[in-house]
Amino acid sequence: MVSTKKEDQVGLCQLAQLTDIDLSNNLLAGSIPACLNHIQRSRMAGNCFQNNDTMNRADWQCGNSTDAGKDNNSIGEDGQRGRVIQPLWLLIVEVVTGVSVLSILTLCAIAGLRRRKDRSSGRGVPWTRALSWKENNVISIDDDLLANVPKISRQELAEACEDFSNIIGSSHETVVYKGTMKDGREIAVVSMSAPVHYWTNYVELYFQKEVVEVARLSHENAAKMVGYCKSSDPFSRMVVFEYPPNGTLYEHLHDVEGCQLSWPRRMKIALSIARVLRYLHTELQPPFAMAALASSSIYLTEDFSPKIIDFERWRGLVGKPLLSSGCVVNGGGGHSNGVVDSRHVRFMDVQANTFAFGVILLELISGRASLSKDTDDLLEWARKHLEQPGEFGKLVDPKLKSVGQESLGIICNVVNLCIDAEPSRRPSMNMIGAILEEGVDTSVRDSSLAWAEAAIS
Repeated sequence: MVSTKKEDQVGLCQLAQLTDIDLSNNLLAGSIPACLNHIQRSRMAGNCFQNNDTMNRADWQCGNSTDAGKDNNSIGEDGQRGRVIQPLWLLIVEVVTGVSVLSILTLCAIAGLRRRKDRSSGRGVPWTRALSWKENNVISIDDDLLANVPKISRQELAEACEDFSNIIGSSHETVVYKGTMKDGREIAVVSMSAPVHYWTNYVELYFQKEVVEVARLSHENAAKMVGYCKSSDPFSRMVVFEYPPNGTLYEHLHDVEGCQLSWPRRMKIALSIARVLRYLHTELQPPFAMAALASSSIYLTEDFSPKIIDFERWRGLVGKPLLSSGCVVNGGGGHSNGVVDSRHVRFMDVQANTFAFGVILLELISGRASLSKDTDDLLEWARKHLEQPGEFGKLVDPKLKSVGQESLGIICNVVNLCIDAEPSRRPSMNMIGAILEEGVDTSVRDSSLAWAEAAIS
């Protein structure tokens, strides 16, 4: 570059051979020097010049750049440069945003500290309101929801169950203890195996609703709920049932040596189970369905009267807090995966109970377990005989000494109805109970030998 070295020309104007320069899209202010008039105006666009023949920036972008450009020479002597002043509205937005973010962070920090303090002190989240992750809304917990259900202290249960050492059943989700109350009642205590941080307000709400749901059952063949236990230190949730002392139907059919259950006694048990299911499904509103109906969930009293206890209901509460995206039912192939319309869930559970009742009837007449490592699957084995009335006798437990043939035929026909692969074709327990009460009672009454055996039993 060749300089003219003229004293009256400074900066770029000293460059005699300067023919082109691109100064566009800056924040240059002031007037364009005369020595640069030969430069194309497009090379000067996007600035804050005072000249009107250039394509300048908008006034709000330039701000006070023009005024600052006038004083650039004097400011430059002090080694400072002109700056663009921000619009007022932009400054307000930045201040409001900053204050909002700071407030949110402060509230989150306070909430986190409170929650940490509650956990460290062994207390759960207060049971006043619960956030439903399923419905994404706030649900209120009524403090009086369990007002009509007896509350039993943890200390009282510890004394009844020998300091919780008398365990009669356990799983990953629950532990079942056996105990004796001070008044002599034998009880089964189901304790939820869940830490306090798992037990959210939503789970607590569901637990309370299930307690109320089970407490409303009032039938001679449904084990009575004695009460519940709710403790914070140590954290525990328990439900207490009366405990029939004579073991389960499964044990008497498959584990006990000899034949303690005669044919009339088995028919009496079948009728009693049908009656309690009819009560649960048709007489209660809304209907009540067992979470898992099986011979292992049917307990027997000293006189072999059956009483159902739904322990699986409480395992489900801890194992899959409700309300997963899928529904599992016990019947007709066993499973229904994926999202299930809530309007049909109760119907599916009731129909699953009907299917399970058919399996229990098969266990009663055959003496075989539904699943066993020593024998074939009960349903697969039985279906080929159920298809032919002439082969009903092949289903009978060989340990039985006498069988009412008419009642056997009625039982087998009912089994066929219960285990229909299409749930909607399975009859209601109201109809099934009526069939059994009419048919089985008549066949037993006509057989003096059967009545004699029943009297001896």
